[in-house]
Amino acid sequence: MEDLISTVAIWALPVLLAITLHEAAHGYVARHFGDPTADMLGRITLNPLKHIDPVGTVLVPGMILAIGALTGGTGFLFGWAKPVPVDFSRLRNPKKDMFWVAAAGPAANLLMTFMWAALLKLAIVMPDNGYRLALASMADAGITINLILMVLNLLPIPPLDGGRIAVSLLPMPQAAAWARIEPYGFPILIILLMTGVLGQVLGPLIGFLSYFLSLVFGF
Repeated sequence: MEDLISTVAIWALPVLLAITLHEAAHGYVARHFGDPTADMLGRITLNPLKHIDPVGTVLVPGMILAIGALTGGTGFLFGWAKPVPVDFSRLRNPKKDMFWVAAAGPAANLLMTFMWAALLKLAIVMPDNGYRLALASMADAGITINLILMVLNLLPIPPLDGGRIAVSLLPMPQAAAWARIEPYGFPILIILLMTGVLGQVLGPLIGFLSYFLSLVFGF
């Protein structure tokens, strides 16, 4: 039980920041390009309660962390937040601007990855005290969750951000055909997760990015 409480305490802040800034970034960029929908609904906010999905943000990742803490395994951390509503028809240049709106979320996770990496470096070089290990563990969790969210969301499967980016870049006929996959995107993702394919695809990418960060920050 102590391991479970410790795991939740370490991961709670990184997970909340990762999903909150990811979703708020989508809304902010959408507003910048002409769509005020998210702003009108109060979704351009750092209040995590506005973005939390009870199942995707709390239950699913909580169960994965709990199972990992109780069994000593790690598993592939997976979850989702309430998507920020974007009315692409209200963007000034819908097809072109869709790219920037979709890319904003993964870009926010990338920035947070570097922030947590800097904190991990600080924890490594700071004098040994009661906070050093906690900070290092939380920073390591922050790096992990943000890398997972960034790489996962860049998969070219609508309605993931990578799917939106693909639609914005493809010629119109191919873009329209690819966009029609959206109703099946989430079931496809669940199947990939349950069969282990998702972890096999994303694991090496996340490992490579983690190694790159270790080279940049020297840890």
